[in-house]
Amino acid sequence: MPLISVRLATPHDLPAIAPLFDAYRQFYEQPPDLPRATAFLQARMTNAESTILVAQGETGAVLGFCQLYPSFCSVAAAPIYVLYDLFVVPDARKTGAGRALLQAAEQYAANQGVGRMDLTTAKTNLAAQSVYASLGWERDEVFFAYSKAVDGAVAV
Repeated sequence: MPLISVRLATPHDLPAIAPLFDAYRQFYEQPPDLPRATAFLQARMTNAESTILVAQGETGAVLGFCQLYPSFCSVAAAPIYVLYDLFVVPDARKTGAGRALLQAAEQYAANQGVGRMDLTTAKTNLAAQSVYASLGWERDEVFFAYSKAVDGAVAV
């Protein structure tokens, strides 16, 4: 198995991460839009609104990323992270890159004093679900997730 390292992303990583983020969005049936993907990530970095971790291979090539958004759990009265984005380039899948990102995200959350991380994935994304379960993530069997588009909202 190749050596994979995970580290916090910096603004210098944006040119390498943005195409992966665009591919991630396409996985979830969004049209390709690299300028939008780049602007979105740049805004998150500039405004310190998320934490992005990158996985690199032995050559230094970026193999994948995950993005954590800070939030809160009112019930626990504590901060949490939402692991909203996780993507590994197709050629690097099954190399341990996704697992390494998840483990690094958990360690980062622990270091920040965050007691829980939440994530959602497509029901059909069985490969990812298998990795999540193997790392101790528990599927919610109690709550349904809902979302609603807000008419007239301006995308940032």
